[in-house]
Amino acid sequence: MLQFLGPPTPSRYSRHQPQNETLKELNVGYLLIEYIEQSKGEMLSSTWSLKRDDAKLRANFFRDLSRIFLSLSKTPVSRIGSFIIDQNGFIRLQNRPLSLGIQDLENERIPTDMPRDYTYSTVESYVVDTLAYHDNRIRHQPNAINDTGDYIYQTSALTMMRAVFPSFFPSFFRRDLRRGPFIFSLTDLHQSNIFVDENWHITSLVDLEWACSLPVEMVQPPHWFTALAVDKMVSEEYDKFRQEFMSILTTEEEENHRSRHGGFPATLKLSDVMRTTWNNGTFWYSLALSSPTGIF
Repeated sequence: MLQFLGPPTPSRYSRHQPQNETLKELNVGYLLIEYIEQSKGEMLSSTWSLKRDDAKLRANFFRDLSRIFLSLSKTPVSRIGSFIIDQNGFIRLQNRPLSLGIQDLENERIPTDMPRDYTYSTVESYVVDTLAYHDNRIRHQPNAINDTGDYIYQTSALTMMRAVFPSFFPSFFRRDLRRGPFIFSLTDLHQSNIFVDENWHITSLVDLEWACSLPVEMVQPPHWFTALAVDKMVSEEYDKFRQEFMSILTTEEEENHRSRHGGFPATLKLSDVMRTTWNNGTFWYSLALSSPTGIF
């Protein structure tokens, strides 16, 4: 009834109230945990390197992954950030865009200068703050710099990232998309967080706590298609897998639009945006923003 009338509706998850009075005063958080039975599949990382050359298995996996991307894009959100479940059980977009990279920095006591209750309304403000915490890593991480040459290399990379952003913003990021739509994205989607069956159909995803809404132009295929780290990627080799994935994504999106299940209006297709970001270099700029090894 609430959903029909318009007001927010509570989620199906309710906050566990500890009986211990001391724990109540601490106002501690909680986790939602589901046990994945072995019968539901195994981690993709167990077989990716061995079987990734199997075209049929790849097609099954890429098709399921495409459907997940398209499903998440069906409901664009108004700001860049992370969802929380508040004290009353309502899901709200009221937290910073918390990724695993940000958490790793803070675990090492490196300030990110992103308040927990802060969200972003524009692409520019998010990019500027992301570059700032890369600066902080150099300032505050004791082993961030190996020697003078390494210092010059890292600071030059950051200077270049910051220098080209204002001048090339229209090239990297479309002005008409600077205020959205923003898309709920799985920022920790590596092979060990994806469970598949023997035919490589996706059965489960785990570690969803790092999911957040990001600019649509930062939605990318996984970088590990060639089983190489970010700083070891070879564009030509990766592009072979990327094109195969994009072909399947495009087909799935066209079918969704024909059946009127598409998330974007007909004038803005996720496949078109992702293809453009590859062609104009936004893919690499965004990848560098999200990974210290990518930027340095």
